[in-house]
Amino acid sequence: QVQLVESGGGLVQAGGSLRLSCVASGFTFSNAVMSWYRQAPGKERELVAGINAIGGTEDAASVKGRFTISRDNAKNTVYLQMNSLKSEDTAVYYCNAFLLRNYWGQGTQVTVSS
Repeated sequence: QVQLVESGGGLVQAGGSLRLSCVASGFTFSNAVMSWYRQAPGKERELVAGINAIGGTEDAASVKGRFTISRDNAKNTVYLQMNSLKSEDTAVYYCNAFLLRNYWGQGTQVTVSS
């Protein structure tokens, strides 16, 4: 059974930092494309950053230079380091795994106060 468990969300002031973690189980983590998505109230879910099986990354333009995605295959964990946070980064952040199909975590709330 596939499980993705996110942690690390919370309340932070603008300009601050948070690191999200997503621990995966139930599939071969090292083969999966791992991504972080976010969904703000009243908006569609959007891709924040992704990392493929060989470590290649892709970032949304809105977070480029501020957020960094990384993975530790030994720990079955993907991270999202978020620096210089802005109020517009406030959203529920979801971990996603793609391996023949999409799998989703339950989400973690990130709130940035201005």
